[in-house]
Amino acid sequence: MYEKIGVINMERENVCLVIGAGAGIGATVAKRFARSGYYSVLSRRTDKSGLDLAVKSIKNNGGQAKGYIINAIEEGAIESLINEVEENIGSIQVAVYNLGSQIGNKGLYETSDKVFERGWKMATLGLFRVAKSLFPYMENRGKGTLLVTSSTAAVRGNKGQHSHAASMAGRRMLCQTFNAEFSPKGIHTSHIIIDGAVDAPDTLGKMLGEEAYQKMRKEKGLEKDGLLLPEEIAETYYHLAHQHRSAWTHEIDLRAYNDLPWWNTAHTGAQNF
Repeated sequence: MYEKIGVINMERENVCLVIGAGAGIGATVAKRFARSGYYSVLSRRTDKSGLDLAVKSIKNNGGQAKGYIINAIEEGAIESLINEVEENIGSIQVAVYNLGSQIGNKGLYETSDKVFERGWKMATLGLFRVAKSLFPYMENRGKGTLLVTSSTAAVRGNKGQHSHAASMAGRRMLCQTFNAEFSPKGIHTSHIIIDGAVDAPDTLGKMLGEEAYQKMRKEKGLEKDGLLLPEEIAETYYHLAHQHRSAWTHEIDLRAYNDLPWWNTAHTGAQNF
């Protein structure tokens, strides 16, 4: 079902599980939580060497981590991972669902049923399966946090994003239904809209290609701070996971200071991600 990477330390009890631990937001969030004493468990579908590097980085900085290669849309994969962590590593206090469903811009006739269904399985059904498997553990403990990475497409459907927008909108509604049912039981779900381009080679770099990515970094990023920085996003995730329950954030919109919000009709190219 999955391939294990790393070494378990049975003494660590508070776990941060990141599903979708790419080199951008996912792995950076895992590193941030590990820095504050969490045992970070990272999972991703491919790139074992990249996963190894993220786990090694955490350990080299004094943290504890373990990596899993899983295909999250495979039947039983998410459930097995959660049970494995709970039974053999520790209590998942924070789970981060960071799987994307972006397939690039495709017109209606170019979007096959298979592609549309895959987006839904990754963005919506996968999140449903995480909650169904994890919430019984959290409910039994009377507390827990589920942080859900989302995108502008969850609140605005752009041209050529039929699969992405539909699946992300479903993700947003699931977060609302989770909160309606489980917030009173101590489980905090936060829907985090990444409303702009993230300076991450693993996502934006692959989507644009190396040349276009570096051009965008030069024009908007680096010292200009016009691209969302994974390290700063991770700080927000950590803050959300430690809010007092009298003032939980259930949805938040993150974007660079000079980007227009999703509800503004005059939007920049970054708003399409």
